[in-house]
Amino acid sequence: MKKRILIVDDDSTYLGVIRDWLRDYYKVSMANSGLQAIKWLGKNRVDLILLDHEMPVTSGPQVLEMLRSDEETKSIPVMFLTGKVDKDSVMSVVSLKPEGYFLKN
Repeated sequence: MKKRILIVDDDSTYLGVIRDWLRDYYKVSMANSGLQAIKWLGKNRVDLILLDHEMPVTSGPQVLEMLRSDEETKSIPVMFLTGKVDKDSVMSVVSLKPEGYFLKN
């Protein structure tokens, strides 16, 4: 059985690219906002979340804080996929202890 990955990004083109890279090896689901991801996770389980940093309404770090504060989702590994490379952005995410922080470019 394939491991399940949720990709969360507001860029639909990027969602499609990542899905295409991973779908032969994993069961891939997608959410185009942090709130959609939180709602989806209320009914579904995943083995890993790939999370964008900068999204409208709810940022990636805010989503990670919500995930970590909920018993049902706090143990899901989260890796950031982002274009944010400035020190403040990186440090704000690292303090939340994601499993990784990878640059999109």
